[in-house]
Amino acid sequence: MGFSAADWRVPAMVAVDDTTVAAVLSERFGVRGTVRDLGSQQDRNYRVRTESGGDHVLKMANPVSDPATLLAQVTAAEHLAAADPALRLPRARAGVDGDFVQRITVGGVALHCRLFDYVPGEPIMDSRYLAPRVVARLGELAGCTTASLAGLDMPDTDRPRLWDLRNAADVVEALAPFMTDTARAERVMREARAAHARLRSVEARLPVQVIHGDLTDNNVVCEPGPDGRPMPVGVIDFGDLGHGWAVAELAVTCASVLHHHGSTPASVLPAVRAFHAVRPLAGPELDALWPLIVLRTAVLVVSGQYDVLQDPGNEYAETALEREWAMFEAAVSVPTEVMTAQLRSAVGHLAPPGPPAAVHPLLPDLVGGVETLDLSVSSTALHEGRWLASDAEDVLAARALERNGTAVRTRHGEYRLTRSRPGEPDAATLALGTELRVAVPTAVRAPWAGSLVRHSPDGVTLRTEDGWTLVLDGIDVGPDADAEGANAGVIASNRTVQAGAPLGTVVPRPDGSAAHLQLSRLADRPAPRTVPPELADGWLAVCPDPAALFEPAAPDVPAAPAVPAVPAVRTEPGTTAASLLERRERSFAAVQEHYFDSPPRIERGWREHLVDTEGRCYLDMLNNVTILGHGHPGLSEAVHQQWQRLNTNSRFHYESVVSLSERLAALLPDGLDTVFLVNSGSEAVDLALRLAWAAAGRQDVVAVGEAYHGWTYASDAVSTSVADNPGALASRPDWVHVLPAPNAYRGSHRGPDAERYGPLAADSIRELARSGRPPAAFICEPYYGNAGGMALPDGYLRQVYEATRAAGGLCVADEVQVGYGRLGSHFWGFEQQGVVPDIVTVAKAMGNGHPLGAVITSKEIADTYRSQGYFFSSAGGSPVSSVVGLTVLDALRDEGLQENARIVGGHLRDRLLELADRHPLIGAVHGTGLYLGVEFVRDRATLEPAAEETAAICERLRELGVVVQPTSDRLCVLKIKPPLCLTRESADRFAAVLDDTLTHGW
Repeated sequence: MGFSAADWRVPAMVAVDDTTVAAVLSERFGVRGTVRDLGSQQDRNYRVRTESGGDHVLKMANPVSDPATLLAQVTAAEHLAAADPALRLPRARAGVDGDFVQRITVGGVALHCRLFDYVPGEPIMDSRYLAPRVVARLGELAGCTTASLAGLDMPDTDRPRLWDLRNAADVVEALAPFMTDTARAERVMREARAAHARLRSVEARLPVQVIHGDLTDNNVVCEPGPDGRPMPVGVIDFGDLGHGWAVAELAVTCASVLHHHGSTPASVLPAVRAFHAVRPLAGPELDALWPLIVLRTAVLVVSGQYDVLQDPGNEYAETALEREWAMFEAAVSVPTEVMTAQLRSAVGHLAPPGPPAAVHPLLPDLVGGVETLDLSVSSTALHEGRWLASDAEDVLAARALERNGTAVRTRHGEYRLTRSRPGEPDAATLALGTELRVAVPTAVRAPWAGSLVRHSPDGVTLRTEDGWTLVLDGIDVGPDADAEGANAGVIASNRTVQAGAPLGTVVPRPDGSAAHLQLSRLADRPAPRTVPPELADGWLAVCPDPAALFEPAAPDVPAAPAVPAVPAVRTEPGTTAASLLERRERSFAAVQEHYFDSPPRIERGWREHLVDTEGRCYLDMLNNVTILGHGHPGLSEAVHQQWQRLNTNSRFHYESVVSLSERLAALLPDGLDTVFLVNSGSEAVDLALRLAWAAAGRQDVVAVGEAYHGWTYASDAVSTSVADNPGALASRPDWVHVLPAPNAYRGSHRGPDAERYGPLAADSIRELARSGRPPAAFICEPYYGNAGGMALPDGYLRQVYEATRAAGGLCVADEVQVGYGRLGSHFWGFEQQGVVPDIVTVAKAMGNGHPLGAVITSKEIADTYRSQGYFFSSAGGSPVSSVVGLTVLDALRDEGLQENARIVGGHLRDRLLELADRHPLIGAVHGTGLYLGVEFVRDRATLEPAAEETAAICERLRELGVVVQPTSDRLCVLKIKPPLCLTRESADRFAAVLDDTLTHGW
């Protein structure tokens, strides 16, 4: 079907006055009410509120509209309603004569009118971020609509349908010349022509049916889900209904995703999977999909520019120009071959052709073994942050070559830790080629016949007739590789060579640089050497492993030493995150939950960063266990040395357990001089309570609400957090007495009134004593961790401690989370309250992730445990554990980590408070130092917790490279307890990423 710019011009809509509108409603549809003009580019649309409370839309179609097509749109909506009664649709109201389409005459021009029920909800046309589940819902709607309309028929119109992607190439050719930016116009035509050329091979096999034709982010209506995400619930605007390729429906939907904040070509994959699940895509459709997406965006660009040119005052068209260009840029940012392979992989149809078999070895003169470098996340050669050095690969290769004496190469398909960078979660880590370094010059020969071109002074490209390309860079290209034998520059003509022809020489280079070998099926552009992981399947299908070229396949070619083939490494050491999760769920008790819905596979940490097996680097704002940071070299070395010397239990006599006990006691006030060493915080709390029972001769314990203390019998008994145990408050044993949580933000006493918590708690303890159940102990975190890093009201512990001691009980400070300088201003949390407890428990930070905990008390209290027998912990206080504890204390002191917590934590708190000024979802910022919490609320007056939003925000932060999780009984507080080595730069990055999420959506 031909197309010209004239076909794009639609006659101006005739003027329609309010009287005429009212008459149409009354006389043709029997409706009276208030009318508001909704505006439209080509038609006239009016919102109608009837006297009886009905809500409708009156649509007056442009004079060129075909009444049969208008009726078909009504029929299509009814068809979809029958297929999915829950789907919100613009259902048409019949006129008083029973017809859905009413013909009227205005100013001598025939118009056709329809009345629809108003479809409640909001579109998602703005550029806010679309979460994968929202994108998936768009794809599901497109799939359901396509499947439902497959059996519907309607008449074709005589006019070319402008948005029918079967006409897209003609539309671009006709309208692109009108673009004022000629460079953009040429680029759009070039990409559209290439996309159209790809369609030619499959278009005859693409199913044609009636499709909606415009199922985009602007033509669905949404309701906010519990997490605040806009979830599509309805489809509107059937104005582009008509015959078209079925897969074009999905292409239109996918294209609309590409302008949203943070979107990339990979963002469409959830929509493709969801579409395929309800309406399976055949192979030709998968091959056509990305070219159609490119064509759709190209049509949007040229039509938008043309509309502005024809109607300079069209604000709607003008504001859409940059959005449409962004969609086009995204669509052409990745080669179509890559996206097609990725789309096939997404639905389980990936079967890429392998490269042609080598008939001659690529490196026939290479003798001796070839060592393969391990640059993956699990590499033992990259500890202690060595992976961050800019020359890390060169250094490792030089050492390997020195050992090996022959050659060293890298692995294709490997996610390289050496390409990962903090603050860059989308770094290009996946290697698409192989690098080779040799000890002596080594000839390179053509593995098969092909066309040879010299693309650079030290690079050649060998291309086969069936489209395979071998690209060699960093080699010494002699005159044999040049058509003229002299020109070292790029040559214009090709030269055909046979298998075994010389291509150049790999030579040792003084700077340690390598030759690079890459196979590719890209026809019109070179492939990058490394790419981000999100499109790994697509890139690896287009750029397969060149290892097979190192060995000849033909039996009549003389054998030669060859480089051992190394299989592509997708994740080290050999399994994906998803498959490992399946194994975990089969063998690891499910109640031991994991972070995130689809957790990345984390196999390395360094300082305040975590790295997954694809080389994605995450800022760890959560890990209060690793107080020194991940991969601490001093701690690693100390453990290594001690393991080689001795590890046993503390009944043996050795120095480290004594030194650690002395160091701990010296950090505490006088009187707290006796140490028990255990394996965890749970054990520490359990032991502390048993000490109190032994000392007091009774069992009653007072705890506070919203607190978590551990998983052993006793520590769980005094844990009152319903987030960790929904039945916590109802299942406490009768010897546990719970005080109201002293929550100054959302408790029963807030702000200045929070000072009432202390006297009321003290009164409760005195009442227990009067009732004959004086407590043996009062236990509390001295800085409220589970509630979100919240300070206790001033004087709270002093008043409660006094009442407890007056009743003959002991005061236990649970420092498992807050201790060891995390507050910055104080080493211990109880210091902030100006009190001295009778028993202190500590763990987590004490071992920097090693299982180590302690209970520190007075000798008198410790000796009372003799009434219970004796105490022993097999690994508690072992030589290795003791050395760990000593090394952590040394590092805290020598690296100034408490002071860093004060300075960087103060800076981060200021940044978070500034965010709270701009984002109403932030109800409060709690805490001090690097013991912080950001509490999200839906309403700052009612303090309704935003729990679902908090979970969704954590998922979005993970996508942006930050690991953080919810806490508090309401799970609406971001738990911010990073390693104390957190830098100001990392703090700023966290604040920026949180700002981005709250600004653009999650």
